[in-house]
Amino acid sequence: MWETFLMAIALMLILEGILPFLSPQTWRETFKKMTEVDDGQLRFIGLSSMIIGLILLLIVS
Repeated sequence: MWETFLMAIALMLILEGILPFLSPQTWRETFKKMTEVDDGQLRFIGLSSMIIGLILLLIVS
């Protein structure tokens, strides 16, 4: 189980590193915009991301 968990973390880090590697300026601008979003919108984005990830996980497994 730990091996699968660590593989998932590694894949997440790889995917999150793609944009800053390919386009650091775009990543920086996007990050600045995210800091200006209020807490409710940020929570909605996080919840949406978790739900989409859960659905994908259920489809794949």
